[in-house]
Parts: sequence; C-alpha cells; structure tokens
Amino acid sequence: MRLRAAALLLDNDGTLVLSQPAVDRAWGRWAERVGLDPTTISELVHGRRAVESIAVLAPDRDLAEEDAWLEQVELSEMQDVEAVAGAADLLGSLPDARWAVATSASTRLAIARLDAAGLPRPSVVIGADIVERGKPDPEPYLTAAAALGVDPARCVVLEDSTAGVRAGVAAGATVIGVLTGTAEDRLRAAGAVATVDDLTAVRASARVDGELDVVVSTGSGPQRPQ
Repeated sequence: MRLRAAALLLDNDGTLVLSQPAVDRAWGRWAERVGLDPTTISELVHGRRAVESIAVLAPDRDLAEEDAWLEQVELSEMQDVEAVAGAADLLGSLPDARWAVATSASTRLAIARLDAAGLPRPSVVIGADIVERGKPDPEPYLTAAAALGVDPARCVVLEDSTAGVRAGVAAGATVIGVLTGTAEDRLRAAGAVATVDDLTAVRASARVDGELDVVVSTGSGPQRPQ
C-alpha cells in the first residue's frame, strides 16, 4: 500500500511506545483510591483522555484533583516503557516538520514516555491539556495538522485504539491501525484502511516537493485515491 501524505500524525501510547503495563498499574492504583474494580475500567480508558474517563467513572469526585493525582502516578511509572518495534527507524526517517504526536495523555506525560522509550521528541505534541475535546473527537488530529500547517485530509494517522481511529477518520485523514492492543476487526470497523502488527511495516521517505511517500508493507487494504 503506497500513500502520499503531507505529514504523519501519530498517537503515542500503543503506537509509538509500549506503555500498557504502566498504564494498567497507574489506573489500578487510581481505581483502588476511588473504590472501583480495576478490571472493569480498562476498556473505557483505552485511547481516551483521563479527565473524560474519570468524569464517567467517578462523577462525584473533584475532576481536576483526580486527574492531577493520576498524572503524578503515571509519571512515576516509566520503568518498563519501551518503543514499539520500528518506531525509532520510522521517526528517524521523517523531517521534523512532517510529523506530530496527538495523544490522549497530557503533553508532559507523552514527552516523558517518549524519553523513557528513547524516541525523539517532535516539535508538535498535542496532549490532553491542549484540546477541549479528546478522541474520538477529531480535535486532537485537527489541531496537530494545523500546527504543522498541513491539510488533515492529506495526512496519514497511525493509531492503536478504536477511539483514536475514529478521531483520525473524523479529521479526514487516512488511518492505519497498529495491532498492539486492539483486535484488527475492531480497528477496521472504526475506519482503519489497513493494519500492521508494529511499525516495522511502515516506511516513509521525504519527496522533493516536501511531502512524504508512505509504504505499508503488510496488512494493507485498498488505497484511497490521491
């Protein structure tokens, strides 16, 4: 599958970094703090801003206080965060002005996880603290595209959650699903045009016109007309 793109817009957790054990530990501690069963909340929180999940799970608690408490716990859980296979090579092939991270984590937490995984920091990181509406709303990806000065409809989004895939589709981008934590059929149903096991299956190179040639080598679906 070959695509031409103005930029790559990437989720972070599950797409660039493997952080699920750390996420589970942090949310487990929070669940115990508010008297919830940790095993019942993982599906709701996956790919969504913490503040929105907290509002649903513990509507009687102080939202800002709980969000801040959870972020501090997550910032302390970095010991086993690592890069998704192929992430370093993919990012290393991209001009700085042609990629951005749009994540449901806070900007500070996203940068901390990129650092822990040994991955480069992009010039544009759109975290939960920057947008008013998180995924599946398209605002994170629309904001990332605007920060890069590109048309979101000319972007390729890489995502591992159904909420993130729906956000990318709603932004008008072409979305590739990354199978690090969500079943292929669910990502396809959400709108992913192709899926990959990890980022070793995605390559990108800069064109003379400044855009990108993106090649998805496995799990490809039909190419969207250019």
